[in-house]
Amino acid sequence: MQPLITPKKKNVIAQIKKFKWLYIMLLPGIVYFVVFKYFPMWGVLIAFQDYSPFLGFTGSTWVGFEHFKDFFMNPDFTRLLRNTFILALYDLVFYFPAPIILSLLLNEIRINLYKRAVQTLVYVPHFMSWVIIASISYVFLTTSGGVVNSILENVLGHKIDFLSSPSWFRPMIMVQIIWKEVGWGTVIFLAALASVDQEQYEAAIVDGAGRFRRLWHVTLPALRSTIVILLILRLGNFLDTGFQQIYLMSNSLNRGVADVFDTYVYFVGITEGAFSYSTAVGLFKSVVGIVLIVGADRLAKKLGQGGLF
Repeated sequence: MQPLITPKKKNVIAQIKKFKWLYIMLLPGIVYFVVFKYFPMWGVLIAFQDYSPFLGFTGSTWVGFEHFKDFFMNPDFTRLLRNTFILALYDLVFYFPAPIILSLLLNEIRINLYKRAVQTLVYVPHFMSWVIIASISYVFLTTSGGVVNSILENVLGHKIDFLSSPSWFRPMIMVQIIWKEVGWGTVIFLAALASVDQEQYEAAIVDGAGRFRRLWHVTLPALRSTIVILLILRLGNFLDTGFQQIYLMSNSLNRGVADVFDTYVYFVGITEGAFSYSTAVGLFKSVVGIVLIVGADRLAKKLGQGGLF
């Protein structure tokens, strides 16, 4: 008869008892993900139903992939996909390298007091809400007494309607994201740079390598694995352009380029009450994210880099 507690189970129990306080510290995080991430997954079932709040999950009619077909056949699908993809591509091209570049620049500062002061200044915008960021943008960019437009009027003789112009919407969104998040994004890269063996720099100096050579052959290889992992995670959120920022900065004049999946889900699901249809849209976006993150992970492994799985 096989014993109820095998040696393997005894080892696991012993490890839990040994590090019990670490596991207790993990509990709040585990509870958060279970309650707010895993448990709500049950709600994706309504994407395959003609959901009615009065009938509930069990009483609503099952319609299969009908909502997905309606979404893909909807004329808005192409526009939403284009707007979301362009903003996501801008984010990947312009924002993703920004924390890396800033980290490399901060790493070259030798005066610690100045370095910490700069770090503090670039961290601060991260703790501001998007409402504050949108308000600051309005004060600076509005044509009615905005600081930027006052300068442009004095220099160029005319104003630019940044807030309502479709052509300026995407650059404005990228500038906001970079200004708000670039400082916070340097935290992981600076931590990775702190672990670089200083003897490698000393050896490079002895070999006659200048500052740029040390950056290229020592610093960047040390960041390679971190960059790959963060890039994979970023691709998982490729279509996640952020609801708050887009919603606050969009208006009737720039809505043609401002409408993305996140805002579309809000308008269709909350304001119009199409819960099943909006859930199908959100589920489509999540599936695309999973495909991208798995594909990027496999590609990274084929190129000889470490992956997530």
